[in-house]
Amino acid sequence: MQECAYRTVIKTISWRVVGTLDTIFIALIITNSIKMAASIGTIELFTKMILYYFHERIWNRFQFGKSKQTGSDYQI
Repeated sequence: MQECAYRTVIKTISWRVVGTLDTIFIALIITNSIKMAASIGTIELFTKMILYYFHERIWNRFQFGKSKQTGSDYQI
């Protein structure tokens, strides 16, 4: 079963929101500066979103860990 590109985009965005909040929180603890923490989080948001998208698309090319559909699988 192939994953559509738009699903990968939605997964990318939702995961990055969680990851960026985590990064901002950690940066805030380390730097004790909300401005610096937000700057780090903003940069990290875009770079990791792009990397994640391509990571997912590359993994989608491999059959490793995927099960094949059978005739009884429901499809829309």
